[in-house]
Amino acid sequence: MINGDLWPDNKGVHINAHGGGILAHGGQYYWFGEDKIAGVEGRLAWHGVHAYSSSALIHWQDEGIALAVNDDPASPICRGCRIERPKVIFNKATGRFVMWFHSTNDKHTLARSGVAVAEHVLGPYRLVHARRPDAGRWPLNATEADRDPATAGVAAAVGESAFGNGEWDFNTRHNILGRDFANGQMARDMNLFVDDDGAAYHIHASEHNGTLHIARLTDDYLDHAEYVRAFPNRWMEAPAMFKRDGRYYLLMSGCTGWAPNAARGAVAEHPFGPWREIGNPCRGVNPANGLGAELTYGSQSTFVLRLPDDRYLAMFDLWQPKDFIDSRYLWLPVVFTSEGYEIHWTPEVVIGLQRRG
Repeated sequence: MINGDLWPDNKGVHINAHGGGILAHGGQYYWFGEDKIAGVEGRLAWHGVHAYSSSALIHWQDEGIALAVNDDPASPICRGCRIERPKVIFNKATGRFVMWFHSTNDKHTLARSGVAVAEHVLGPYRLVHARRPDAGRWPLNATEADRDPATAGVAAAVGESAFGNGEWDFNTRHNILGRDFANGQMARDMNLFVDDDGAAYHIHASEHNGTLHIARLTDDYLDHAEYVRAFPNRWMEAPAMFKRDGRYYLLMSGCTGWAPNAARGAVAEHPFGPWREIGNPCRGVNPANGLGAELTYGSQSTFVLRLPDDRYLAMFDLWQPKDFIDSRYLWLPVVFTSEGYEIHWTPEVVIGLQRRG
């Protein structure tokens, strides 16, 4: 695959699975992502979550829409809503496939987690719920200051619309975690990670994107069991967690909307941390646009794929906000170091393997 080029599926159409991730199951790979349309309205969900299948990660078969929008204005997945960063994992205990995604409206104000399930990997997936998680539950590492009802009340009185990505200092001065304790925490950009022991984790931007939350899921993968705050007031988006040789890694971006920024990396000995930042892991320059590590080659992270031969590929979206359907993909190799990892620019990724089992 040539990074940044059109990537045709079996029908000769550019793969339409943005902000997505890959599930390896039953000897196949399945790529789930946001189905986009042309123009700026492509930021909204007009069809749903698109699915593709492949045996070797290069040639992809269009499998259609796995989670479809509907025309019920009261539904969280009504046509014209936003269904972002969908990821699918398999629950061995229940035998069901579970999809999580960022669920919000066209105004981008709801900040909910959507959960859907299916008996078959390609669906159809049916919505279980879309809500803000962790209502009435404090993170395991909550402080006394977080639990202070007075500061929580001040934040509530200000009103949610007063907070935003452009008001970082203002946000930091308020107890947003405490404000949202009763009704649930915000959940935006997200990813899923399944550990070797079967425990699954939901990693998501919360508190108006100011702080990352990492939650262990319940045994059925449909809800949170417990969670922690990570990187408080560091403004992380687009998280992707992966593991190698007993160590856990995160790849993230800053918060600049559709505009690219410098990637961020972190390492820990447990999914709940403590996490140690290792700076920008990217190296090299994308010659197609002249952008290097300082702007992540013009892209944003979405997933890190582990291959059977102990290779890891970091997946990125080259967003085209004026014409979303033309957004492209970068798949770049991850190189592990004593301090963490690096991601090196390469013009072409050669995969050439068949997954078994």
